[in-house]
Amino acid sequence: MKWLIAGLGSIGRRHLRNLLTLGEKDILLYRTHHSTLPDDEISHFPVETDLTAALSHKPDAVIIANPTSEHMHTAHAAANAGCHLFIEKPLADRMSEDVEKLEEAIRSAELKTLVGFQFRFHPVLMRLKTVLSENCLGRVYSFRVHWGEYLPGWHPWEDYRISYAARKDLGGGVVNTLCHPVDYVRWLFGEVESLSAVTGHVSDLEIDVEDLAEITLKFQNGCVGSIHLDYYQRPPSHWIEIIAERGHVRWDNETGAAKIYRAEDQSWELVHPPEGFERNDLFLAELRHFIELITNGGEPRCSLTDGIRALELTEAIHASAK
Repeated sequence: MKWLIAGLGSIGRRHLRNLLTLGEKDILLYRTHHSTLPDDEISHFPVETDLTAALSHKPDAVIIANPTSEHMHTAHAAANAGCHLFIEKPLADRMSEDVEKLEEAIRSAELKTLVGFQFRFHPVLMRLKTVLSENCLGRVYSFRVHWGEYLPGWHPWEDYRISYAARKDLGGGVVNTLCHPVDYVRWLFGEVESLSAVTGHVSDLEIDVEDLAEITLKFQNGCVGSIHLDYYQRPPSHWIEIIAERGHVRWDNETGAAKIYRAEDQSWELVHPPEGFERNDLFLAELRHFIELITNGGEPRCSLTDGIRALELTEAIHASAK
C-alpha cells in the first residue's frame, strides 16, 4: 500500500519505523518542520509540506500523528481523498461538528478507521478483558487507575514547554494527553453513566494546561471507579486495581504483569506478557491490525465510535472541572 504519515514527532516516527518493520516501503511524509527531532532518520523519504499536495499522491492510508488540534483538519482532508485513517488518540482536542461530519464522511465512503488507543492491544489487559467478560470474578464493584508521569522527562531532546502536551493551543493537558485510561476503563467495564472531576495546575511546571486530574465515574452496570492523572510524578507509575464480587485484580504497566485473586479457592494467578515483550509491541500490534482491516475487512478493535466516546468523556471531565 501507499502510506502517508502526517506529523513526524516521536509517535509519527515510531509508526514510520513500525511500517518498515512490517515490510511497508511506499511511504510519503507530510510535515510542517516543527519537529524537534533530527532529520537523519527521515531524510531519504519523500516529503510534502502542503496537505493537498501530499494527498495528491493518492495514498491508500493516512496515519494522523500531528498535534491533537490538527487531527480533524487532516482527517477530513484524508477522508475526502478516499484514504483509510489511523488517527492517534485523542481523536480531537474537543467535540465539534467536525467530529460528527467526519463520522458521516467515513461511513459514506466505507473507509476503515482505527483510533490509536494502543493499550487495547496489551496482552495482559486483553486477558483481563476476557476474565471480566466471562464473569470469572463476578460483578465488578469498583476500580482505581493511577497514572503519574514527569512531563519534562518525556522527551529529553526538547524543552517540555514547547511540546504539544504542555500547550493549550495544540490540544495538550494531562486529560487529553494521558486519556488512555478513559478509553480502557470503558472497554473493560462498559458505558459510563455519569462522572465528576477536579482538574488543576498544581505544580511548578511552566505550562498553560492542567497537570492534575482526579476523576470519578459511575457506570451503567453500577460499577464505580476513579482515575488519577498527573504530569509531575517521579518515578512514573501506571496501574489499575479492580475489586470484584469474587476476587481482586492488580495490573502494573511497569512490569506489564497482573495478579488475579480468586476468592473461591483463595488462589493467585500471575499473568505475564510473552517473553521478550516490550512497549513497542503494542504499536506494532495495532498497526498490524489496521493493515488487516484494510486488506481483509473486519471490525476495528478501537473504532471511530470508540474514539468519539472517549472524546465525549474527556469533554465531560473538562466541563465538570469547570
